[in-house]
Amino acid sequence: MRFIAEKIDVGSLELKDQVVSINRVTKVVKGGKNLSFSALVVVGDGAGHVGYGMGKAREVSSAIKKGVEAAKKNVVRVPMTEKGFTIPHAVTGEFGSGMVLLKPASEGTGVIAGGAVRAVITAAGIQNILTKSLGSTTAHNVVKATVDALLRLKAPQRVARLRGRSVEEILGTEAKAEKQAVAAAPVAAAPVATAEPSAAEPAAAEPSAPAPE
Repeated sequence: MRFIAEKIDVGSLELKDQVVSINRVTKVVKGGKNLSFSALVVVGDGAGHVGYGMGKAREVSSAIKKGVEAAKKNVVRVPMTEKGFTIPHAVTGEFGSGMVLLKPASEGTGVIAGGAVRAVITAAGIQNILTKSLGSTTAHNVVKATVDALLRLKAPQRVARLRGRSVEEILGTEAKAEKQAVAAAPVAAAPVATAEPSAAEPAAAEPSAPAPE
């Protein structure tokens, strides 16, 4: 399923580029071999905007420059929580044979990711997250699957507006607060009932005296 990304004006953003991978490409022609380089680049401002692009040229520097220009055209916005700088909910992204699972994490966890996933997450500015690559390990597929997962994220404010409810109801914080209040309320101790012998029960028989010999 393809998600339509919001058009972002990159002119007002301070984007930083990061090279994910550089591959050397050899093309065999009649006169010999032509060498070129392809670069996969990720850009982001560290505040919720990230994009990726690929450039190809005879020189590495030119390939990176083309990749940065292509990445700036694909910048998307990533919804993040104000507390903890993590994603609002768990999500899975797919592209080709690549599949990436993203899960929110508590404050202080850090970025639990590696390789191409870490490059995208760091560029977006997410500080606490758990990730797992479930498919292909090719950098191109992993990067595109990670961006696809970020595009599937939904902000709580948008979901609350569409459903006509409050953000607290969507997040379940109201019900959690009520449960905590009920648990913290003092519970009156119930009186302990003492067991009394009932009249219907026969009294214990007294030990009889030993018979004379």
